[in-house]
Amino acid sequence: MKELINRDLQEAREELERFLAQPDSVPSIEAAAGLLIDALKNGKKIISCGNGGSLCDATHFAEELTGRYRRNRASLPAIAINDPAFLTCTANDFSYEEVFARYVEGVGAPGDVLLGISTSGKSANVLAAAQAARAKGMKVLALTGPAGNPLAELADVAVCAPASAYSDRIQEIHGKVIHILIHAIETGLGVNA
Repeated sequence: MKELINRDLQEAREELERFLAQPDSVPSIEAAAGLLIDALKNGKKIISCGNGGSLCDATHFAEELTGRYRRNRASLPAIAINDPAFLTCTANDFSYEEVFARYVEGVGAPGDVLLGISTSGKSANVLAAAQAARAKGMKVLALTGPAGNPLAELADVAVCAPASAYSDRIQEIHGKVIHILIHAIETGLGVNA
């Protein structure tokens, strides 16, 4: 068991080092932070979505902004598309591919930001949400896997984790980026976090 634990921790460290070695990693996180800070400073909101573990990441991002991260501050306008009644109603009445797009269509507004999370960058429902966001005049931020995927191509800013044999390594990078973005937002809004 100790060998398994050490190997997994070593692999996680190596993936983070590979991410840091990509020339676009830090600049894309900086651009993502700027996009989010600008939206919030202008009274706009952030809507986040993803499937499975990526929905958990989208929810974690929104709850850290509406709740708190490191210090008490005013709640920030962020929503994760995670209401089971809405998701199952829309999937039943339309299709699973449309669940996030329908929400963006109803709740999104010009200047808002959609945070779409997909380890493959090919999730049809996240891609449809990005297209719906574009139609509403929103900005699109993607957290995804290797660059060049459809979601990264649709986004104003894409933070792309390196290729990995398993999606959990990409999700680990996404988790780190989410915390950096929240910290950057709080700092950019004048909260000393």
